[in-house]
Amino acid sequence: MEFLNSLKKRSKHYSSPFDHWELNEPLTKEALEEICNTEIIDLTEKNINYDGTRAIDGGEGQFRKGILSGGKATKFRCFIEKENSKNFPHLINLIEELRSKDTYNYIGELVKKDLTNSHVRVEVICDRQGFWLKPHCDIEEKLISGLIFVNPFNEAENLGTDLYDENLTKIKTVPYKDNYGYFFTSGPNT
Repeated sequence: MEFLNSLKKRSKHYSSPFDHWELNEPLTKEALEEICNTEIIDLTEKNINYDGTRAIDGGEGQFRKGILSGGKATKFRCFIEKENSKNFPHLINLIEELRSKDTYNYIGELVKKDLTNSHVRVEVICDRQGFWLKPHCDIEEKLISGLIFVNPFNEAENLGTDLYDENLTKIKTVPYKDNYGYFFTSGPNT
């Protein structure tokens, strides 16, 4: 129960620019290794320019709405699901931990939402040189959004995630540290 232990013992709540929690060492060593060993296409080899979205299909959120496949995104990230679960036993353990009543109740109390009927989606993404995201709000259907960085080579911490206020003023950068991350709940300014 590494994730829940991290939440309880090694996390910190911040209220600016919106409520979010930073997590220290939420993943096991084995889960980190699985992430590092995940094969993700290197977009620099495909001569594709980043467009400021994860879908990399050139469209705004409205453009992608209704595209069940997620646009071109499925080619550039790895969703952990039944078909590939045998390759990710430790990430499956993470999913099961996130689905456990103790964990979702604890997170639900933090974010003040009932997560009883929520679904867990875990994906491995690899943001390579040149990647950037437009400042945006997550879709309201996501009850919780989070990201855990895997930085085994101690790359610059300023490569983390920038958080903005409602005026699109950058308030902070969540540092890009190994086995470190953050999560927040959906809201009008998140």
